[in-house]
Amino acid sequence: MKKIILMMAIAALGLGACDRQRPEPLKIDNALTAGEIAAGLFTPEVMWKMSRAGGAALSPDGKRFVYQQTDYNMAENRGVTTLWIEELDTKAVTRLSDGTSNSLAPRWSADGRHIYFLSDRSGSMQVWEMSPAGGDVRQLSDFARDVEGFGISPRGDKAWYVQRVQVADRRSADIHKDMDKSKARIYDDLMVRHWDYWDEGEHLHIFVGDFGPEGLKEGQDILGPDAAWDAPLAPYFDMAEIAWNNAGTMLAYTCKPLTGTEYAVSTDSDIFVYDVASGATQNICKPTNFNTGEPIERLQENLPGYDKYPVWSPDDSKIAFLSQRRAGNESDKARLFLYDCATAEMRDLTEDFDYNAQNVVWEGNDRLWFVAPIEGTLQICRVAAVDGEVEVLTKGDHSINAFTMASGRIVAELATISSAPEFYAVNPADGTLEQISAINRAVYENIRMGEVQKRWVRTTDGKQMLTWVILPPDFDPAKKYPTLLYCEGGPQSVVANGWSYRWNFQLMAAQGYVVVAPNRRGVPSFGQEWLDQISGDYSGQNIRDYLSAIDDVAREPWADETRMGCVGASYGGYSVYFLAGCHEKRFKAFIAHCGIFDFEAMYGQTEELFFINNDYGGPYWDTANATAQRSYANSPHKFVAKWDTPILIFTGERDYRIPYTQSLEAFTAARVRGIPARLVEFQDEAHQVFKPQNSMVWNREFFGWLDRYVKQAPHGNQ
Repeated sequence: MKKIILMMAIAALGLGACDRQRPEPLKIDNALTAGEIAAGLFTPEVMWKMSRAGGAALSPDGKRFVYQQTDYNMAENRGVTTLWIEELDTKAVTRLSDGTSNSLAPRWSADGRHIYFLSDRSGSMQVWEMSPAGGDVRQLSDFARDVEGFGISPRGDKAWYVQRVQVADRRSADIHKDMDKSKARIYDDLMVRHWDYWDEGEHLHIFVGDFGPEGLKEGQDILGPDAAWDAPLAPYFDMAEIAWNNAGTMLAYTCKPLTGTEYAVSTDSDIFVYDVASGATQNICKPTNFNTGEPIERLQENLPGYDKYPVWSPDDSKIAFLSQRRAGNESDKARLFLYDCATAEMRDLTEDFDYNAQNVVWEGNDRLWFVAPIEGTLQICRVAAVDGEVEVLTKGDHSINAFTMASGRIVAELATISSAPEFYAVNPADGTLEQISAINRAVYENIRMGEVQKRWVRTTDGKQMLTWVILPPDFDPAKKYPTLLYCEGGPQSVVANGWSYRWNFQLMAAQGYVVVAPNRRGVPSFGQEWLDQISGDYSGQNIRDYLSAIDDVAREPWADETRMGCVGASYGGYSVYFLAGCHEKRFKAFIAHCGIFDFEAMYGQTEELFFINNDYGGPYWDTANATAQRSYANSPHKFVAKWDTPILIFTGERDYRIPYTQSLEAFTAARVRGIPARLVEFQDEAHQVFKPQNSMVWNREFFGWLDRYVKQAPHGNQ
């Protein structure tokens, strides 16, 4: 294992002090204890000892790949991200960075001689480089603000980087300068907050600067210093939304140049192309004549929805990107579009393919590869750039979350319900898979996982619904087991055969529960009609789908129908609240995490109003809108009089998507009605729980509640 040298070769470049004392590495001890090995059970403690790998990038010659790995120290309540490299032919793995700082987002130079990455080892997040052997480490940027993402041009003379820019004054102390101790924020329009942060006038902007032997120089803000919007898009800020062309002369990026209420109700992002030499920018989704500024007439449809993730063809003649047809619907089909740079013509390459596309990669100028969710799995697909049918290359019950290609080789990041992401080599001829990493081998060798069953359940309207059923380890069909219905969030999120560190099915099964996870109406991977059905019908068919799934499994002799629980987060939390008023004594306990409880209050409390407008049908005051009025009439809070079952409620104080006040309302209603209830509120979490010790508390409360009200409930013979 190679450790980064303490004295970095940067003094001659003037890019930072080389004599700064490096801190001690964060102590990581992933070894299972003797007790954990003897028990052989998957526990929250074991889960937090697992290394979390991702972000792989194949070298240009296809012989090795670099990836980032995050490990945690529970006592210190933090983790560290390091870089690793693996040789494909020998499977030899080398650690490139130590745990004194975070190193992430690795990228190869065009010639394969350098690895560029982000690191906070100098005190702020900046761009660095090293050799593939881990040596010759040097700092490439030394900016006053953190670098949030970057990309070196293929010809190596320019780089884009992303930083926060103060665009507007929102803090009262900035507006009323004589009131410097005031903590007010002042707004005249939406959106005042987003996901987990308040708008204080900062936005992420893309800069383009010179790059060379002396490092990365401060560059030009290509959005303009007054642009009150983000690129890449809030709230996820995915750097894959930015791409150099292969000549290194143009930059394509995703942007939604809207503000205020117009921004809050719209999903209309577009693909923009910035010309480095001239500084001109072109919106290719709504093109205009560079000379006159007049719109270019195009035979193709208008593109009023999300347009994201541009990727240039090797010859720079085309740009592939993902496009959604319907405005305001973030879950519309993600179509793979092809833009011709010479003619401005566009084609939908997946018109006859009823699934979403993501993670698009070019193979030469004639074929594109991508990932698609298909029947509760994620698979690699490919399609010809000229008219051709989509071919689903890989097969199996797994989730291929991402992949990287180079020189005819493919490395994919693959997970299942029973295994966290590992890396696999993919045969480009037939899609066969070979596992090439064993990052968490010690866990799988010593911890027993439960069997995962793939079950097709008949719904009330006569359709077949894929439902994952996870059995406890050492399952004995002669026994009866307490059973949990899992309600997926989103609501338009696939219940995939994949891994989660937050809602982990194997963790639930290891505590002695049968887990029932249905791909109810409204989830992707079963065609757009199946997905669309839920919008405007939250209380309808998908609720009946949940009950079809749990009733089907409850008929098994090993499922104890007298000891059943129901759990879920976000839309799944809404599902829990709604089912609490109509479950007809099926469940002994409920657990809701950040769920929607009061639809009318939610409309005024959330931030991305396009989502509510699409999924509820509109605002609550639109009395002429039958769809909206039906949604509000079926808000869970209107059925609290029928609640009769203990309920545990989790929420995060920094959750602005489904604000914590929704959880407070539900908790208040339960307690005033005399129903056993518990509220667990995290001061420093948002819509999910990420911090190690918070997660441990979450799991203890989660399983403590289920053990008390489900596992220990009166039941028949076991």
